[in-house]
Amino acid sequence: MKEDYYEILEISKSASAAEIKKAYRKKALQYHPDKNPGDHEAEAMFKKAAEAYEVLSDPNKRSRYDQFGHRAFEGGGGFGGGGMNMDDIFSQFGDIFGGAFGGGFGGGGFGGGGRRTVKGSNLRIRVQLTLEEIANGVEKKIKVKIKKLAKGTTYKTCSTCNGQGQVTRIQNTILGRMQTAATCSACGGLGQIVDSKPANADAEGMLVTEETVSIKIPAGVVDGMQLKVSGKGNDAPGNGIPGDLLVAIEEKPHDTLQREGDNLHYDLYISFSEAALGTSKEIETVTGKVRIKIDSGAQSGKILRLRNKGIPSINGYGTGDLLVHINVWTPKSLSKEQKEFFEKMSNDEHFQPKPEKDDKSFFEKVKDMFS
Repeated sequence: MKEDYYEILEISKSASAAEIKKAYRKKALQYHPDKNPGDHEAEAMFKKAAEAYEVLSDPNKRSRYDQFGHRAFEGGGGFGGGGMNMDDIFSQFGDIFGGAFGGGFGGGGFGGGGRRTVKGSNLRIRVQLTLEEIANGVEKKIKVKIKKLAKGTTYKTCSTCNGQGQVTRIQNTILGRMQTAATCSACGGLGQIVDSKPANADAEGMLVTEETVSIKIPAGVVDGMQLKVSGKGNDAPGNGIPGDLLVAIEEKPHDTLQREGDNLHYDLYISFSEAALGTSKEIETVTGKVRIKIDSGAQSGKILRLRNKGIPSINGYGTGDLLVHINVWTPKSLSKEQKEFFEKMSNDEHFQPKPEKDDKSFFEKVKDMFS
């Protein structure tokens, strides 16, 4: 079981953005590879702290994590921040270290920059899911257009930075000679540039191809949630690492079911006679059809709760319920005989409203729905 991000950074769940950043910097400096050479446990803690900071420093990711926990970023292929490597960390959060370890970390890599590992760009797609797919989890095979390194592309050492990936400049100032280092603009920090490439490849030696990607989507995802499949984005030039595939979830409307969190709602209409005599009805759920019994004397507005017939919690906290709302259908037109019957019954004491203690008010029913 994965550790809680707040516990990793040793902060409270109400911590401010400044407190999160301060806590991460403290952990990162404590377990930095330059300070703990060859210590694999320290390296693991360094990565855990970075993963926690990646989520908690982003208001949207933090909100999803607070609501759904680690399950908000899980799925086949490595959803979430768990796939971070050292170059990811230094390229994204290097400015946090400041000058604590000579040279800075803006260009990626260890202990002061140099040639960095380039990461390919991310791809973004939208996947539509039915309620049934959301309830049961699903594996989707999606065709995506992706940039792949063309066969036959070769590289040579960048002459601007001599393969170092960065350019050093010395300036004379009133404080003396100052040396600064910046990522090489000619090669983007790769240390290499394209030497030769196929005629149909772009300037970076890339070709756009269509690939089928298999995505395992866990049960319980919600509309608007974004999942990440690590390493399924565009290729990077040279010896770089591929980007990620970002999957936005879109929930398709259901014909008869309405979702509210992990619970589902179903409107069931019955006739006067069915309400008076009792009946049984077959209704649709996300796991198939079920038959329910309606006792005689059923009142319009009554709610039947079918336990565990809703949506599984994305955070593993059980399964929601299916709430069946009973609606007694009133006919809009009557025959002469029917009118005479109801006129006769209107004075019958059995047809006079006599609410009992068990007949809850509308507000009580709403309260029960959320309890």
